[in-house]
Amino acid sequence: MLLAEKHLKYCLITYGCQMNDADSEALAGELSARGWQRAEQEQEADLVLVNTCVVRRSAEQRALGRVWQLAPLKHKRPKMIVGIVGCLAQKDGEALLEEMPHVDLVVGTRALPGIPVLLEELRHTRRRLVSVDGMDRPVVFDAEPLRENRIKAMVTIIYGCNNDCSYCIVPQTRGREWSRRADDIVAEVARLAKRGWREVTLLGQNVNSYNDGCCDFPDLLRRIASETGIERIRYVTSHPKDLSDRLIETVAGAASICENFHVPAQAGSDRILERMSRGYGRGDYLRLVERIRRAIPDAAITTDLMVGFPGETDDEFAQTLDLARAVRWDSAFMYMYSVRDGTPAAQLPDDVPIEVKKRRLQQLIKLQEKISAEINEQLTGSRQEVLVEGLSRRSAEKLMGRTRGDKVVVFAGSPELIGQTVRVMITAASAYTLFGELRNSG
Repeated sequence: MLLAEKHLKYCLITYGCQMNDADSEALAGELSARGWQRAEQEQEADLVLVNTCVVRRSAEQRALGRVWQLAPLKHKRPKMIVGIVGCLAQKDGEALLEEMPHVDLVVGTRALPGIPVLLEELRHTRRRLVSVDGMDRPVVFDAEPLRENRIKAMVTIIYGCNNDCSYCIVPQTRGREWSRRADDIVAEVARLAKRGWREVTLLGQNVNSYNDGCCDFPDLLRRIASETGIERIRYVTSHPKDLSDRLIETVAGAASICENFHVPAQAGSDRILERMSRGYGRGDYLRLVERIRRAIPDAAITTDLMVGFPGETDDEFAQTLDLARAVRWDSAFMYMYSVRDGTPAAQLPDDVPIEVKKRRLQQLIKLQEKISAEINEQLTGSRQEVLVEGLSRRSAEKLMGRTRGDKVVVFAGSPELIGQTVRVMITAASAYTLFGELRNSG
C-alpha cells in the first residue's frame, strides 16, 4: 500500500534560489503522482518538508528557525512527518536529527527523487532517516513538476557546479555538474508550450557549462527556440568566464530568446576577483559587456555584487563602484559577504567590520538605484512588449508584467489580459518599476 492511498496531505516550505523553487515543484509533482494532496496550511498536513538554502548564513538561519517553529505542531500531532531537504540537509546531514528531535527525515539535494520511497520506509519502520549520499548521481524525477504559475515555468537543465569560487558552498551542497539530456529538455518545453505556458526560464548554477555530450548550451537554446513553440526563453545563471560569443550570437539571432543577460560580476577589483577564484578579471568582464552590447544594443544586463570580502580595502570597494559606473547595469542583486564554513574563503580572516560592510552596501545600493532609474527613465515614451503576469501588488485595479529585458511594468488593464503579451507605452519610471498605458495597436 502506498503511503498516500488515504489521501494524505503535504506542505512544502521553500527558501532560497530558483533552483530550490524548481526542486520543490518537482517534489510536489512526485508526491501528487502518488496520491498526495497539497495542504492549504501546515496545520492540516501529514507531511511538512522544508526545502532549505545555505548560500548565506542569514538564509540558513531563516530555514532553521522555520523548522524549529514546527516543533510544537509535531508535539500535538506526533504522526506528522517533518523533513528537512535540500542544501542544509546535504551540508549537515545526521547532525540535524541529533539537534532537532522533532525532525523525521533529512534528504540531500541529489537524493530528492527518492523521497517517496523514503516516506514509504518511514511509514513501515517509524525510524528516522537520512539520505545525503550519492552526490555524483543523476537527478531524475519520474513525474512532471507541479507548477502553480501557469504563465512562466522553470526548467532545470544542469545540476551542480564545477567552478569552486572560494566563498561559495554550492559545489559542496549540490555536487559536481550533471546535465540533463537535451532531448528531454526540449520535449518538456514543447509540452509546456502546448499546454499554454508562455515563458520558460532555463535553470542552472552555471547554464553556460551545460553539455549533455551531444549538445552545448547555445545548441540547446537554438533547439528550444526552433522546435518547441515557446514564446519567451530566459536562462540563469551565466558565469562571465564561460559566456561565449556563440551564446551572444544565438541570443541575437532568435526572436524568442529574451535579450536579458544576468552576469554576476561580484567585485570590481582584480585582486579580490582572484581571491574569489572567479577565473576572470575586471578587464575581461568589461570586454564581455562590450561584446554583448555590440551584438545586441538593447540588451539588459544585470549582475550580482558582493561587498566586504575578506581583505577588501576601501580602494578595492571603490573599484566596484567604478565598475558599476562603467558598465551601468540595469539592476543588481547586492549583498554582504557571509562566511561559509568549509569554503576556502573561510580560512581567510573575516576582517571587514560589519559596520563597514553595511556602509559599503548602502553606498553601492544608492549608486545602482541611481543608474537603474536613469536607464529606466530613458525608456519613457517607448513601446515595450510586456507579458502580463497578474495583478499589481499595490493596486488590484492595475496589471503587472515584464518586458523582454525583465523589467517590471505596471499599467491599467483588464484581468482578461493576464497571460497575454501586450504592447505598453512607458509613461514614467523609477529605479525598480516602469509605468505605462496599454497600446496594443500602432
